[in-house]
Parts: sequence; C-alpha cells; structure tokens
Amino acid sequence: MKTTRTAQILTASVLGLALAGVAGPAMAADGPDGGIDVSVNIEPIRTPGQLSMTVADNNGISLQENGSDAAARQFTGTMPTVTVSDTRLPEEIPAGEYWAVVGQAGQFTATGDPAKTIGPQYLGWTPRLLTGSSTGAVAAGEPISSVISDGTGAPAVGLQGQELLVSAANSADEIGTSKVNADLALRTALDVAAGEYHSTLTLSLFNQS
Repeated sequence: MKTTRTAQILTASVLGLALAGVAGPAMAADGPDGGIDVSVNIEPIRTPGQLSMTVADNNGISLQENGSDAAARQFTGTMPTVTVSDTRLPEEIPAGEYWAVVGQAGQFTATGDPAKTIGPQYLGWTPRLLTGSSTGAVAAGEPISSVISDGTGAPAVGLQGQELLVSAANSADEIGTSKVNADLALRTALDVAAGEYHSTLTLSLFNQS
C-alpha cells in the first residue's frame, strides 16, 4: 500500500514539469524582440463649407458718355467681376435652398454741391454670367433700363430697388464658383446739370430655403 502512493506522487510531479516546459517557449516569444506596431491615421478636421460673395479689386466705376441720343444723355461702364463661391458639401445644404445676389444704387450727388442729385432710377444694368452653368440652375438677372427707356423693352425702373444680378434656382444643383458682372448705363435728362456725381452700388447675397 505504501509503494502505490509513492508512484502516484511521482507521476504528478512529472506532469507538472512537462506543463512548465510547454509554457516556457511561449512566454519567451512575447519578450522585447516580439514588439507589435500600432498605427493610426488621423484625418484633418474639416471646416464646414460656406456660401460667400466677393467683388474683384477695383478703383470704382467711372461712367463715360457713350450712346447719348435725342431722348437722353447716356453714360456707360462695366461693373467689376462678382464671384459667388459655395464650398459646402451636398449634405450641408438644406433641401430646396436657393441663393441670389441683388443690387441697388444710391442717389448720385454732385461733388461740392449736395443739392445737385441724380436719382438711382436713372441707372440701369445688363447682367452677364461669365462662367458656364452645367445644369442651368445658375443664371444672370434680366436687364433693367433707366426710367428713360433705352428702347430695348427692358423694365424702365432703374436700380432704385433691389434688382437681381445672378441667382441659383437650387443651391445643391451646382456647387462651386460662379462669376458675373454687368454693363451699367446711366440715362439722364438732356438738361442734366453739369458736375462730377458719385453714388454707391450695393450688392447683397441672400440664401433661403
């Protein structure tokens, strides 16, 4: 009986040594020479896009007499290029949104004699889209004539109210850059007082949905 118990104890000891021998090489493989590379690609944070308008650098518009006739004295010039940029992603644009640039002229006042004025209704324009529109969603506004009609059939109301320069019927249809300018024409009465007159043409960008 005593001999049998001794054999059982020896057998257990041998098994224990064998298990320790199996675990030893596995632990050595995870040592300093078994390093694991860890990498991560962090994308830059994207600033949300925006809709904006800029006017090309200019020194103002100097209108020159051109095309006067028996009905009016006419003074013409060209407006600097206006750029509308949309850097938004499609998912950043509300459904059905559209944008428009409108313009309105102030009263012309003679230098040194504020009593001499020419109303903004005498200034008209013909907008012109300078960039193509792949979908037709972006378009220039219709011509507007001075209250002294230029004979083209354009509305003879002048720029005394806000008139359309350019617009996009659906902002999401054409994302990018659109450029536009306009030919200006000041048509005054034949007996307009001589002098150097100044006015301000104000442009505004609206987006609505």
